[in-house]
Amino acid sequence: MNVYDSEQISKGLKPLQYKMTSSPEMADLIIVNTCAIREKAEQKVFSFLGRLARLKRKKPDLILGVGGCVAQQEGLNILKRLPYLDLVFGTHAIGRLPGMIERIEAKKCRIVDVEMPEGIDESVFSVDTEDRDRVASFVTIMQGCDNYCTYCVVPFVRGREASRNPEKIVGEIRGLVESGIKEVTLLGQNVNSFDKKEGLCSFPELLSLINKIDGLLRIRFTTSHPKDLSDDLIYAFKNLDKLCNHIHLPVQSGSDSVLKRMNRKYSSDYYLAKVDKLRNICPDIAITSDFIVGFPGETEDDFNETLDLIKTVQYDDIFAFKYSDRPNVPSTLFRHKISEQDKKDRLIELLKSQEYYTKKRNEVLVGSTQSILVEGLSKKQVKTDANSENIHQNIQWTGRTSTNKIVNFIPNNDTSFHDENFSGRIINVRIEKALSHSLQGIPTLDSRFRGNDII
Repeated sequence: MNVYDSEQISKGLKPLQYKMTSSPEMADLIIVNTCAIREKAEQKVFSFLGRLARLKRKKPDLILGVGGCVAQQEGLNILKRLPYLDLVFGTHAIGRLPGMIERIEAKKCRIVDVEMPEGIDESVFSVDTEDRDRVASFVTIMQGCDNYCTYCVVPFVRGREASRNPEKIVGEIRGLVESGIKEVTLLGQNVNSFDKKEGLCSFPELLSLINKIDGLLRIRFTTSHPKDLSDDLIYAFKNLDKLCNHIHLPVQSGSDSVLKRMNRKYSSDYYLAKVDKLRNICPDIAITSDFIVGFPGETEDDFNETLDLIKTVQYDDIFAFKYSDRPNVPSTLFRHKISEQDKKDRLIELLKSQEYYTKKRNEVLVGSTQSILVEGLSKKQVKTDANSENIHQNIQWTGRTSTNKIVNFIPNNDTSFHDENFSGRIINVRIEKALSHSLQGIPTLDSRFRGNDII
């Protein structure tokens, strides 16, 4: 979501003649987009802003701004804490940002804007047709959250749940496809509850509309709340050909008592029943999840139930974090806090437990042929032998399977591959090797004959 918001910030500033630079030292304007979901993320914000103070002293006309969730949460306090800061703007103020920048340029003033009006500001969502280098793009379909999990700050910094108009979403995606995008990831704090308030169409119906867009190859979405995972959405994985076989389904804990204190509104049995139904309807589906360890009152037995759930589900991968108190949320007042050492130990054990299943699920794919949407050249290029007669054979490309597994590949010795641009194509790759968090393979011969068509 923050990546998408940052893109909208950049697009909104283009009419003011601002363009991106790779160096802070060259910048006339620096915007720090922030996350408040965990304490560590917030600490990083203020550490980075502290380093920018030196740059501000060297360049007094440099405009420094802070946006996002930390800005929404702290508001005027940040401006008081950091006298060299020019601007603090919240999660609903992106559309107002260009006007704020113009005021600061003209009046050398300092501004705080953390107003959160109800509803969606559609003017924020635009397509940059000049950005043709990417294959995949994010698209926000809703904002805010109504779930109020006891540990989560999102409803307080992103506001109540509000969904965008489906026609606007489809129009934005069509514009992205026209600019060269082949895959979209739909974003929402809980996409499963899309449009429940507005009543225009359900999330599965929205997916069906997007599935009909010509030129779009793949659809992903995140994040799903287990309590709202409907049968219609589960069947969409079977019925919609462009919907990728991957779902991120955060569970947070395997203990019913912890889930209740978290206000997650489901039990571990309910969650496992949803997993079973997903795998029955779509046997190839990859399932990933989120976990929090060390929630207040979590006992060793609670933690062991979480390990048991991981063993039962055997996720493709997980994200796991130590619990940390956040401002304004109920769990901050909960008793029986877990020590930092115990949280650290549990996190290590949990990640080690999942590592086995991630590797196991990757190793099963060795020898199979997978359809890969190629995103571009790999960031970790294979070292080129300067004496090689054909250095092209060492160029490494990267892409993802429908199940969201990263695949790096080098064109084989068939020279017809060497000068091709694979970006934006779906090609067949035979998996040769499984690593901890990625796969390596070789494109099959049929991949070269079809140009930009899907193999």
